[in-house]
Amino acid sequence: MNHPAITLPRLTSLARQAVPRLLEGVVAPLAVFYAALAVLGLTGALIAAVSWVYLGVAWRLVRGIRVPATMFLAAIAVTVRALVGFWTGSWVVYFIQPELGTICISMAFLASVRLNRPLVQKLTLDYIHLPSAVLKHERMRRFFARITLLWAFVLLANSTVSIWLALHQTLGTFMLLRTSAVAVISGCAIAFSIFAFKRVLGRLHVASA
Repeated sequence: MNHPAITLPRLTSLARQAVPRLLEGVVAPLAVFYAALAVLGLTGALIAAVSWVYLGVAWRLVRGIRVPATMFLAAIAVTVRALVGFWTGSWVVYFIQPELGTICISMAFLASVRLNRPLVQKLTLDYIHLPSAVLKHERMRRFFARITLLWAFVLLANSTVSIWLALHQTLGTFMLLRTSAVAVISGCAIAFSIFAFKRVLGRLHVASA
């Protein structure tokens, strides 16, 4: 199997790209929601959460930066969540809605393995080019199938923990424990996925030498 060596981006490079997105898309919205809740109540917090997303879209448009399609989808999703939150008057409903969507995504991950089209492979190819010879190798096919299964259960675990906390804890406790639990579970899964990916690439390189 003759193909050029595949070099993964350095973790520091990935971190520089991921951290700003993580802060903008995950940490900041939670901080804005919680701060507005303490000062303005639930209605103000919902308005603040929606405003944060739309301000992010507006900032990019004003600066002439391309707005990712995922950001438009996020704006639509947070609007629907806020409207349902207004209607029910419950922060629990506001936070549970995306978790139900995540459960559906985890089911899609499981189905993709059954259909021999693991979603992790598609997501990986959005960032890293892999030669067709590598993708067709049985060892790599098994890797993507197993990692897709792993992430299906990671997403399911995150959603299960989040829903349980939302139903049994106060908002402050929920936000603290949920953020910590998701960070630990996802962080371990990311570290294992990177380690396993490097390992399988190393074995393929040795086998082709």
